[in-house]
Amino acid sequence: MKQALEGIKVLDLTRVLAGPYATMVMADMGADVIKIEAPEVGDDSRQFGPYIQNESAYFMSLNRNKRSITLNLKAPKAKELFIEMVKKADVVVENYRPGTMEKLGLGYEELKKINPRIIYAASSGFGHSGPYSKRAAYDAVVQAMGGIMSITGPKGGKPTRVGPSIGDVTAGLFTAIGVLAALNYRNNTGVGQKVDVAMLDCQVAILENAIARYVVTGEAPKPAGNRHSSITPFEPFETIDGEIMIAAGNDALFVKMCEVFGTEEWAQDERFKTNPLRTKHVEELVPLITEVTRTKTTKEWQDLLDKAGVPNGPINTIDKVMEDPQVLARDMIIEVDHPVAGHLKMAGVPIKMSETQGIVRTHAPLLGQHTEEILKELLGMSTEEIDALKKENIF
Repeated sequence: MKQALEGIKVLDLTRVLAGPYATMVMADMGADVIKIEAPEVGDDSRQFGPYIQNESAYFMSLNRNKRSITLNLKAPKAKELFIEMVKKADVVVENYRPGTMEKLGLGYEELKKINPRIIYAASSGFGHSGPYSKRAAYDAVVQAMGGIMSITGPKGGKPTRVGPSIGDVTAGLFTAIGVLAALNYRNNTGVGQKVDVAMLDCQVAILENAIARYVVTGEAPKPAGNRHSSITPFEPFETIDGEIMIAAGNDALFVKMCEVFGTEEWAQDERFKTNPLRTKHVEELVPLITEVTRTKTTKEWQDLLDKAGVPNGPINTIDKVMEDPQVLARDMIIEVDHPVAGHLKMAGVPIKMSETQGIVRTHAPLLGQHTEEILKELLGMSTEEIDALKKENIF
């Protein structure tokens, strides 16, 4: 089966998470992603645990389907090689602090002179403009500054960081979307462009209804625990053996839930007839629901609510997620064979396409694994030329 991004060549200068996540999405869709790493050390995340046979599981989970070449871009000859590669590439992706590539003489303004069709994607903490542009950032910093921590956590509790690195992951996703949009524009016009994605911008973009609530009420939203601020009931409830998440997201679903519970009178109660009323009287409704849900197991309620069409689900731990039949049926847990680490399970490709399916073709590369292969294939260099360059320590 062909893949959607077959024929697209990406030069990947990224490291750690936001950039590698973006280029992994492209690689999963068939792009030829050439990961350019610093000699000897490579991507910073190669030093992040946990490890399998001294190989980072963190790195391996984010860099599948890519090829690795090492280049010391501070060396003039290495920069010359990179420039020759840019002439043959479609996309350059980097996530250095703004100004770093310009200091190397490899910023967008220079690269577009070499290849006007190049799409240059930069993912950074604060973007390439604005007063914070040159500041350093990590996921926790932008989660704090972008507002998401202020609305996350137990009710009345302290602001809480979201578990996964959502600051990095959203920036990676928006970077991939930006590159795809730029590729489409180039297909229509022949002109490349710069894609500038800031982690902080992405956090603001995903605040969902928090901004709307503040604009309407004038009050800054606060943590509400696992409860939805605008929809009721929309939270986990205790059962005999755990908890079940129930999301009766409209009035019709609330009626169905009441029928399952044998509490049809709630649907006629003046406090609970509509979603705004239920949300207003949530402190009265939740104890009533909890009294009912405590009478059966999570699985029993799940079966009954599923039959009635009421959205619900158990709160799975990661081990249970990896065994979930729906997750497995959708190939969302895959196993990759690595030459050093052996068999490694990781998340699969979430985008399912009927004609150009995303797939995991290869394991994450060893550091510099494809250096000679890429130089021969992309630049037509001979073994002798490559050996001569090795002696100059540019790889």
